[in-house]
Amino acid sequence: MNVTLPPLLFVDDERNMRLSLEAIMAGEGYEVRTAESAEAGLKLLEQQEFFMVITDARLGGMSGYEFLARVHAKYPDLPVLMITAYATPKLAVEAVKAGAIDYLAKPFEPEELLHAVARCAERYRLIQENAALRARAGEVFTVEQIIGEVPAMRKLRDLIRTVAPTNATVLILGESGTGKELIAGALHYLSNRRAKPYVRINCAAIPETLLESELFGHEKGSFTGALRQKAGRVEEADGGTIFLDEIGDMSRSLQAKLLRFLEDGTFTRVGGNQELKVDVRLVSATNRDIIQAIRDNHFREDLFHRLNVVQFNPPPLRERHGDVLLLAEHFLKLFSLTMNKPIKGISPAARQKLLSHHWPGNVRELRNALERAVILETTNEIQPESLPDFRVETRLRRDGGPQVDLSAPLDEQLAAYERDLILRVLAQNDYNLTRTAEQLKISRHQLRYRTQRLGIQTSESGEEVGAHSKEAA
Repeated sequence: MNVTLPPLLFVDDERNMRLSLEAIMAGEGYEVRTAESAEAGLKLLEQQEFFMVITDARLGGMSGYEFLARVHAKYPDLPVLMITAYATPKLAVEAVKAGAIDYLAKPFEPEELLHAVARCAERYRLIQENAALRARAGEVFTVEQIIGEVPAMRKLRDLIRTVAPTNATVLILGESGTGKELIAGALHYLSNRRAKPYVRINCAAIPETLLESELFGHEKGSFTGALRQKAGRVEEADGGTIFLDEIGDMSRSLQAKLLRFLEDGTFTRVGGNQELKVDVRLVSATNRDIIQAIRDNHFREDLFHRLNVVQFNPPPLRERHGDVLLLAEHFLKLFSLTMNKPIKGISPAARQKLLSHHWPGNVRELRNALERAVILETTNEIQPESLPDFRVETRLRRDGGPQVDLSAPLDEQLAAYERDLILRVLAQNDYNLTRTAEQLKISRHQLRYRTQRLGIQTSESGEEVGAHSKEAA
């Protein structure tokens, strides 16, 4: 991880001393801010981050020792180096007790000062790297977390294992709740970049005016509120992976800058002129119809082709009928353990209710449903009454007609549409088979045959399927 070092602050009431130290530090590549008084130094500390402070012991106004005490009280982790022309062992002890990391007597050799500054710079870098490692310590992304045994999910896991070791740019297209973030995380942690940072940005969650600054950083004073220089997330991800979620919501002006960044990894901070370069792998995702966005001139076609080196398409849960109960059992174990509730399984009626739902919110909706059920359940099995009634969720179903997959055979597309239609009408009739058959203008026997052929499990009585079935009541 390449940590951008903030400036150091030098407080001294002698102008020549300030200029001299600034020149020495600049020659070694350090950025310096100076203040002629302790009061001015405290103001700068409120406005900007520094990796260390150097202060003279004797200052006009507030003394260096009082300044040291205030800095140590408010910023206990900020190292302060004290320098003075009146050095005595007693004063040195007082300075260290007050919180100084070191103490130099005037006149001192530039090498002594540079050595002390280098130690503080290395300390800052180690603290930042450790903080980043701790932040990632609780995150475990593995391909095994992508649960599912239908053929599409097995192929998805195989593709992740194949693509992860490469540096290929990846685009993940799928509905909300289908596990796009799990795919991105697995791609990073199975790659050769796994020891480096994994940085995530939700492009829809950050205002358009701030997204460029968040991504590429900004210089001090580049806009109102930019009180200090700020490194962007691409710098933080140097050597690792950056995941841009909801990239379809990015403005076209920023898309152009991202396109340039993808060319060779170069960029400039907002308000800056210096060209910087990093080595990052880009993984992006969107739940929008990206082709329609291109047609509507909301998304750049050239950027799409840059992002679309390898494409992942996690299927919606309604197309993974065989995985619903598998995922439900997984979430049941997870929440039973975390809530310390002795729930051993899911009752047949609750299983049927889960299988009959359309899941417009996909795996995320199923997870929430099981969390709710574990909270409410008072028996050792999940009952249908503990699950949501899905009345509101059913209204979220897409009414724009069936999704056409030109790569799928016609019979498969017709079966998927028939299954979706039957599930929709079942939900509208509280899962009552008799009323559903009447609405579809087929016999109850024909409906039973179609549900069996399409893998839609229903109870034998038909009237007991839904927790809110009028006839069951």
